Amino acid sequence: MSELLTLARPYAAAAFRHAKETSSADKWSQFLAVMAAVLTDANLSSIVDNPKVSNRQLVELLLDIGQGQIHQEGENFIKLLVENGRLRLLPNIHAFFEECRAQDEGYVDVDVSVAYGFDDESWGHFVQSLERKLGKSVRIHVSVDKSLIGGVLVRAGDKVFDGSIKGRLQHMHKTLK
Repeated sequence: MSELLTLARPYAAAAFRHAKETSSADKWSQFLAVMAAVLTDANLSSIVDNPKVSNRQLVELLLDIGQGQIHQEGENFIKLLVENGRLRLLPNIHAFFEECRAQDEGYVDVDVSVAYGFDDESWGHFVQSLERKLGKSVRIHVSVDKSLIGGVLVRAGDKVFDGSIKGRLQHMHKTLK
């Protein structure tokens, strides 16, 4: 697993440098997101791993699937990954690309799991509090997880803030053991 991350980093860095030089970060971000999603499909995974499928056939298939979503540079990027046997790295490349972009643009991507939705006023206070705590503006991705019972679970890079009732109960259980 860590080997995949190590291999993906230079590809992501090169793609980000190119995207920044050409002012096309949005285009690259969208392209990488689409291709990462495509490669997580179970049916496509069997095709990618099939030794009977040639590199040319694989590239053609991916270009057909991503029709309208892939720019010329993206097409070249796919060809490069296929030729080097690195196509499986695309989801990791996408993640690293987004990290580079966030760092460059001065924000942090934050995943927030909530048991129930916030009202607008509470949401505004929550976002301000997160920005103060992290020292950057935040781009938040929210998901509802009823198993939290109440409260929030925040993941920002390698930081985790668990303010959920479920987390507190687990901590209490561990303490009592």
